[in-house]
Amino acid sequence: MNIINAIILGAVQGLTEFLPVSSSGHLVLLQKIFGIEEAALFFDTMLHAGTLLAVFVVLRRDIWEILRRLIQPLTGFLILATIPAVIAALVFGNAIEHAFESGKFLGVSFLLTAAFLCTAELLARRAGGGSKNAGEMKWPDALVIGVLQAVAIIPGVSRSGATISGALSRRLNRNFAARFSFLLSIPAILGAVVLQTKDLAKGGIAADGISAAAVIAGTLSAAITGFFAIRLMLKIIREKSLYGFAIYTAALGTLVLIDQFVMHIVF
Repeated sequence: MNIINAIILGAVQGLTEFLPVSSSGHLVLLQKIFGIEEAALFFDTMLHAGTLLAVFVVLRRDIWEILRRLIQPLTGFLILATIPAVIAALVFGNAIEHAFESGKFLGVSFLLTAAFLCTAELLARRAGGGSKNAGEMKWPDALVIGVLQAVAIIPGVSRSGATISGALSRRLNRNFAARFSFLLSIPAILGAVVLQTKDLAKGGIAADGISAAAVIAGTLSAAITGFFAIRLMLKIIREKSLYGFAIYTAALGTLVLIDQFVMHIVF
């Protein structure tokens, strides 16, 4: 992988991590197009670390309020919502890595993301819109969001899309739904990095065939574009619906399926 490819992949990661279109799915797709075979899951994890920096910068006030008063309901909800993804990663980690490298279920996963987004908008609108803020959140809300985040470890299923959809389906305020999703990305990304530690101990970056320069370039690219993507998503969810993202992921999923079963240009 050269540095230009790494920068492109980093930019895609940063943009798509927080927009509900699946960063992992787009990375798999681009890696197939570029013909990149090595260390896909590890490189993806490092790009997620770049987006983690973006979360810290944009949501620094939210994070500071949590750190300043750790013993509070929001902390418990974040922990509860993290548990299902941790269990799923430990149980299905090898299968997910294989799915990432092969892209076998990518088309279906994009369609599943579209279904999540449409269902969430329909339920929210039928209920008259989101009305619950942070102070009104309950443990079932956090659990639903956490289960959907666990589903989103499948490449092509958007983590932000799944968690925001879960929050909206539970009638959480749209702005808080997005902020909770982005805060929830912190333990998710940190957990992914921890799971990669054993691979680093075995051979490091060089053994994976990706240069340190490419990793650094990709990570910085992800951090910068992630910063703008978070701010954009916070604005979009306050003022717009998620149907546009649903149409995009449905169209992309359909194209991937056509290529997988008919055209065989990329897959």
